[in-house]
Amino acid sequence: MKISRNDPCPCGSSTIYQRCCMNNAAKQQADVFDDIAQTVAMNPNLTLDELSRVVQRKMAQRNNQPHTDFCGLSPTQMANWLYAPFNELIGVTINTPVDLSSCPVMRYLALILDEAVQQGGSFKATSKGNLPTKLVKQASGLLPEFAVAEYELEPSISDYMGSNEDKFIALHYTRVLAEIAGIIYRRNGRFQIKKTAQKQYQSHGLSIFFQPMLEAAITQYNWGYLDSWQDNVDLRTFWLFMLWRLQSHGSIDQLIAEVCIAFPDLVSQFPRDAYDTSQQHLSMRIEARFINHFLQFWGFITVDPKRYANKKRLPRKANIQLLLTQTFEFSI
Repeated sequence: MKISRNDPCPCGSSTIYQRCCMNNAAKQQADVFDDIAQTVAMNPNLTLDELSRVVQRKMAQRNNQPHTDFCGLSPTQMANWLYAPFNELIGVTINTPVDLSSCPVMRYLALILDEAVQQGGSFKATSKGNLPTKLVKQASGLLPEFAVAEYELEPSISDYMGSNEDKFIALHYTRVLAEIAGIIYRRNGRFQIKKTAQKQYQSHGLSIFFQPMLEAAITQYNWGYLDSWQDNVDLRTFWLFMLWRLQSHGSIDQLIAEVCIAFPDLVSQFPRDAYDTSQQHLSMRIEARFINHFLQFWGFITVDPKRYANKKRLPRKANIQLLLTQTFEFSI
């Protein structure tokens, strides 16, 4: 399908095509046309059918060549990772780990489901429509069982203060995901588990919901929901590339640099201001939305707090957890 100049750019930047990737695409097309022109000059007697096959072959060759800006991915592979449905991704196998005890999201989900099952399929919400204090306290009791960063004074996995869901961000995140995934819903002041979900839970256990919850987190949940920034840049488009790179080397600083090289038009969506550069703005969004409110909430990584030496910030590492490598197996 042809992209109009004023259509949203397919890179996911939320900017129109003319102001984003159009110039890059035009340059790539010009390179291909130059290559084809040389072929025609060397073979002036080609028929239209033969010329069409040459064009198709040249385009396929270019699209399947590894690209240094994509850390060795080809444009074809990158396009799949950016735009393919969750169950049609190439170069990665998404598994359901046998042991989910180290995954905060799934453990919190189990508390919600068990409470509903024990009470005949539903339980009362608070006056604000939140989970009851009983469940919040039970969830806080699980914190010692989860991995936290070596230098953390408080478990950042929860951002937990008090006995209210409003202040227990990871638990609130879990409840929202469960609603998006169609596992629970709220009606008449009560949280209810769907009948089909209850049957699945009783027959197959918690693991049956791992991939539906994961897909909801990646494709449907609004990553900017838990922060105060007003931009509408959707980082979900780039989740698999970022995950692959971080799993490869564990360096947050290197991840940011690689994203900026692979998607320069994404950086341009964050104008420089008096305090931060465009790259720093993007870095803050990636750390908040992808690293903290996705990877850490799921128990995939832990990240040590920012540290400084001689007034310079030290490089930051993501501590890759076994749960991450068990869930995502890359064959790139």
